[in-house]
Amino acid sequence: MGAGARRAPVFALAAIGLLGGLAAGLTRLGWDLPASSLVPVHGPLMVCGFFGTVIGLERAVAISRPWAFGAPLLTGLGAVALLAGQPFAAALAMLGGAMIFLAVAIVVVHRHAALYTVTLGLGAVAWVAGIAIWLDSGEVAPAVAAWACYLVLTIAGERLELSRFLPPSRWKTPGAVLAFSATLIGAGLLSGGSRFAAALFGFGLLALAGWMFRHDVARRAIRQTGLSRYMAACLLSGYAWLTVAGLVCLLLGLPAGGPVYDAALHSMFVGFVFAMVFGHAPVILPSVLRVKLPFHRAFYLPLLLLHGSLALRVTGDLSGLDQLRLWGGLLNAVVIVGFLLMTAVTVAIGRASATAGAPASHAR
Repeated sequence: MGAGARRAPVFALAAIGLLGGLAAGLTRLGWDLPASSLVPVHGPLMVCGFFGTVIGLERAVAISRPWAFGAPLLTGLGAVALLAGQPFAAALAMLGGAMIFLAVAIVVVHRHAALYTVTLGLGAVAWVAGIAIWLDSGEVAPAVAAWACYLVLTIAGERLELSRFLPPSRWKTPGAVLAFSATLIGAGLLSGGSRFAAALFGFGLLALAGWMFRHDVARRAIRQTGLSRYMAACLLSGYAWLTVAGLVCLLLGLPAGGPVYDAALHSMFVGFVFAMVFGHAPVILPSVLRVKLPFHRAFYLPLLLLHGSLALRVTGDLSGLDQLRLWGGLLNAVVIVGFLLMTAVTVAIGRASATAGAPASHAR
């Protein structure tokens, strides 16, 4: 059995967490689905069960240490435990997975101490802190800011690493440190209930978005063709949604629920984070699962639909039009599932093409 086949079950656990999280989210929005018991764990399913498992699997492959695969395995099993109605066992499993992920980050910093590796490590710390808050309080809302930091800093750290290939800039490092600090401090204050925390957190998100717009290689890649342009389009559009999230937090705050909460968090988690997922899938899946995923211009379609449906949702949130919010949220979920199906079909077509071409290649 090849490495890709051994990793596929872990990836399947992430997909299970994603589907459960989407069902819970739609039920929370107001759609009549048989997932009411999952509504309180929508956030853990998405952040820990899906994103955490996928990122953990990618990092484990990169570090090439067998023990590192314990992180995505535990978070994936935690998603299954949530779906089985065992939130405490799930939280413990996810905490264990996040702590292994943090250990991986520490190894990476030890191998190469740099701002981007430290940023990735801070993201891992934020993830562990968020799960600990959830486990201690029994509520998801106090942990959301820490989990947002986990995903935002993980993405920012990876983009910071690639920014080394651009010409040096006097303000690149100070700007990054300012943005990271404001985001982390704001998130910490949010967990403590500070009235000024949302504004600081929003400022941090805006600073991060501005920094990435200015210093990311996507600015150059958008002028290229094929996969490079597609990835750049995903990145830049994601930064636009991070800007929206920052503005909402800065101007309207971040209440514990309601339309403003929905607009801010889903601008970040759907508009920003899922745009990164869409953009990196053609690169990550081949390296992690050892499958071929040929790029096709059809990949632009789910990206456009993701942003269009999210625009409907956020417009409904901020204007009080519930039907826009409901349908925008439903279309968000449909587009994400559609992207997964399109990816699976593309992989299957690529595998079939490779199999069909194998005899002729051998004959030559």
